[in-house]
Amino acid sequence: MSRDSHSPIKTVRDRFGNIAQVVSRAAGHPAAFVVAVLVVVIWAISGPLFDYSDTWQLVINTGTTIVTFLMVFLIQNTQNRDTLALHLKLSELVFAVKDAEDRFADLENLTDEELEEIHRQFCERADHAHSAIEQRQRAARSAAHQAKTVSKRSPPRRASPSSRAK
Repeated sequence: MSRDSHSPIKTVRDRFGNIAQVVSRAAGHPAAFVVAVLVVVIWAISGPLFDYSDTWQLVINTGTTIVTFLMVFLIQNTQNRDTLALHLKLSELVFAVKDAEDRFADLENLTDEELEEIHRQFCERADHAHSAIEQRQRAARSAAHQAKTVSKRSPPRRASPSSRAK
């Protein structure tokens, strides 16, 4: 193992990442929503007990501000991790596909202008593909229509004497 794997910064980062994942999973659970609703309901019910004082209002304002502030960092950490994992998975797929362009494995490092240019190219490719699909569909409908027309003009086939005997 390298010395970096035991550095204090890496340890803090790993612990934070683990905590962020656990808290993010817990915060996304339906039970967390129920708890939050209960806190608000209890706070609202307690209003008359405290004569709806400034302190009573300050409690909920301060509590929600602190929770929101901390959750921003936890959610961002989790989203960064998920995005990186998704990029790695997509990069693996790009490298695994024989005719794929390797330049797409590293798109996240391009400038906005470069990304917009690639997006424009993909839109053009999509338009061409859409046109080709429409042409094939028209050709298939035309062939089906011609087949119906031909079958209506042709007299029905009569069974041959040998097939009647069977």
